[in-house]
Amino acid sequence: MKKKGWLLGASSLLLGMMILSGCGSSEKSGGEGDGKKEYVIGVSQIVEHPSLDAAYKGFKKALEENGFKEGDNVKYDVQNAQGDPNNSQTIAKNLVGDGVDLIFANSTPSAQHALNATKKIPIVFTSVTDPVGAELVKSFEEPGENITGTSDNHPEATSKTIFFITDELKAKKIGVIYNSGEQNSVVQAKEVKKLAEEKGAQVVEASVSTSAEVKQATESLVGRVDAIYVPTDNTVVSALDAVIGVANDKDIPLFVGELDSMKKGAVAASGFSYEDLGYETGLMAVKILKGEKKPSEISVEYPKDFKLMINKKAAEEQGVEVKDAWSELGEFYEE
Repeated sequence: MKKKGWLLGASSLLLGMMILSGCGSSEKSGGEGDGKKEYVIGVSQIVEHPSLDAAYKGFKKALEENGFKEGDNVKYDVQNAQGDPNNSQTIAKNLVGDGVDLIFANSTPSAQHALNATKKIPIVFTSVTDPVGAELVKSFEEPGENITGTSDNHPEATSKTIFFITDELKAKKIGVIYNSGEQNSVVQAKEVKKLAEEKGAQVVEASVSTSAEVKQATESLVGRVDAIYVPTDNTVVSALDAVIGVANDKDIPLFVGELDSMKKGAVAASGFSYEDLGYETGLMAVKILKGEKKPSEISVEYPKDFKLMINKKAAEEQGVEVKDAWSELGEFYEE
C-alpha cells in the first residue's frame, strides 16, 4: 500500500510539473527547446481586392526575409471586414483585446479603427491616401506615438493620369465614381476636380455607399462624360467588373488609380506595385518588432517608384485608338 501511494504521489507531481511548463509563457519552444518568442501580428483589411492583397503579400515577405517567419516565430491573425466599417471597428477591438504584438492596418478605415482602439499597441498602415487628413498622424515626419506607415498617393500619380485623359483624349467631362464615406476617396475626388479644372475640363461625380450601387452609378454617367476615373476607392474597386462592363458596352474610356485595376480592364493608370508598398511597410514593422525604433521615430513614406501604364486591349475594347507616341509617356501593358 505504501509503495502504491508513493507511486501515485510521484505521478501527480510529474503531471503538475508538465501542466505548469505548458502555461504562462509567451515563448515558443522549438524542436530543441530554443525558447524563441512567438510574435502575434493582427492584420485588419477593409475588403478583398488585388491591391490590398498584394500589399499584405509584400508585408509578409519583408518580415520573413528579416527573421520573422510564419509558423516559426510569427503567427498572423488575419481578419477582413468585407467592406463593412462596423466589422472593421469590431476587428480592431478584438485584435486589441487579444493583445497582439503589432497591427498591420491595410486601408484608411482599418487604420482609423485600429488607432481608435489602442494608443499602446504598435500600428503600421498602408494603402492610405491621406494619413494626415485622416487624422492618423500629425505629419509625415512626425507620426503618432504608436502609428506610422506608407501612403499610396504619390504626389504626381493622379496628375499624370488626369492630364493624360485631358491632353491625349481631349476629354472635357470626366466622371468620377467613389464612396463619399471613404475619407481617402473624398480627398482624391477633390484632387481630380482641381486637376481637371486646370485643363478646362469638368468633373461629374457619382457617389456610392456600397458595392451593390456601383453598376447603377456607372450607368448614370453614360452620355454625360467622355471618360471615367476610379480612384483607389475600396468600395468601387471591389466591384470594378461592373464598371468595366459598362465602359466596354458603351465605349467609355475607363481610367483607374492603381495598376492592379488597370490590368483588369482600364485604359491606363499611373501607379506602382502594391506589393512593393507593402514590403516597405513590412520593413517598418521589422524595426519595431526588433526594438530598433518606435513608430513615432519612423517617418511615413510615399511609394518610391511609380509609372504610367497603358492597357492596349482595354483601350481597344473601349473605343480608344492607341498611339505609338504614347510609349514616350509610359509603358504598354499586354497580357
